[in-house]
Amino acid sequence: MSTKTVEFDPFSRDFFDDPYDTYADLREHAPCYYSEQYDFYALSRFDDVVAGHRDYATFSSTHGQTYEQLATGEPTEMGSIISMDPPEHTRYRKLVSRSFTPRSIGNYEALVREIISGYLDPLMGRRQFDILEEFAAPFPVEIISTILGVPPEDRQQIRHWTDAMLHREEGSAMGSQAAAEAGMAQGMYLFQLSQQKRAEPAGDMLSALIEAEVETEDGDLTQLDDAEIAALGTLLAAAGSETVTKLVGNAMVLFHRHPNQWAKVLNDPSVLDNAVEEILRYWAPSQYQGRYSMVDSEWHGVTIPKHKPVFLITGAANRDPRRYDDPDKFDITREPGLAVGLGHGLHVCLGAALARLESRVAIEEIARRWPAFEVNEEGLRRVQMSNVAGYSSVPIAVS
Repeated sequence: MSTKTVEFDPFSRDFFDDPYDTYADLREHAPCYYSEQYDFYALSRFDDVVAGHRDYATFSSTHGQTYEQLATGEPTEMGSIISMDPPEHTRYRKLVSRSFTPRSIGNYEALVREIISGYLDPLMGRRQFDILEEFAAPFPVEIISTILGVPPEDRQQIRHWTDAMLHREEGSAMGSQAAAEAGMAQGMYLFQLSQQKRAEPAGDMLSALIEAEVETEDGDLTQLDDAEIAALGTLLAAAGSETVTKLVGNAMVLFHRHPNQWAKVLNDPSVLDNAVEEILRYWAPSQYQGRYSMVDSEWHGVTIPKHKPVFLITGAANRDPRRYDDPDKFDITREPGLAVGLGHGLHVCLGAALARLESRVAIEEIARRWPAFEVNEEGLRRVQMSNVAGYSSVPIAVS
């Protein structure tokens, strides 16, 4: 093992801006990294990250996903499937997974295209605008909130709460009071909305979850209560907005910097499905997933003790030369393999098929309207968020 000193701080400016050189050092010199500052471990090689995602007995989700949750050493009380292990996770995931299969999601394409067009059409005729703030940020939450059954006047508020919950100040591992308050406000809103849907069911996903039955450990059937519905709704709303927003923003910057790849999209829109996979690989919106070590395990000569936070660094795994040829090259014709850009294993993103559909349609509709565009690089701004990476501002000029 190399003796080179590597520093990885997921709350630093280096991480928020461009962690890929650091990732390369981690993979080569500290594939099982220990942070003395924060007392966590991190795995960065592709095979290790995949193995970690698959081994819930060693790396549990029950203690949360963010550092501030994991650092307490206590199981989370979120009541959401993202913080469950089998068999509980298996039972709850069955409730919602059938609504997010590729076949089911295909039924939403007309809705997705309508909402996307509704945000893009007003920009026609303008020469300059922020494609992130005016399009990529508002449209994904509009889609998932519509599917869930959130009233139109409240859909963008879901996004603002989610942004506030995930925001982290540079150098701070813990969320702010504002982040906590946003989480409480969103949870309370969805709790009250669940109560309303229970009294007056509608043809939406929240109503379907209320009516669904889940099997208990004893084999009996029961229904979710309003707190559980609110937890599921919070997860779906947050994941359904942040991932696509960051992916579409990343896409615009990448295509600006790689015009030869944009030309391939313009010449043959059928490459977009593959392009979305390459964007997810190259700049993963979710850079790492937090787990809690339940038993001692050894990785590359380093023992991860039980009862420690562990980060599975998807962003680093996606650039591992042991897995990908020329991994730092952005190539939308790259042959897709095992994808971990939207998670892997038990907790692979529930809305992965919807995220892929939204991203493909969004890029397709942008290309149809503005085949020629340029990004104002000086105006680019990145988010500072827990687990999430991407842009908060992507100003472009079109012709």
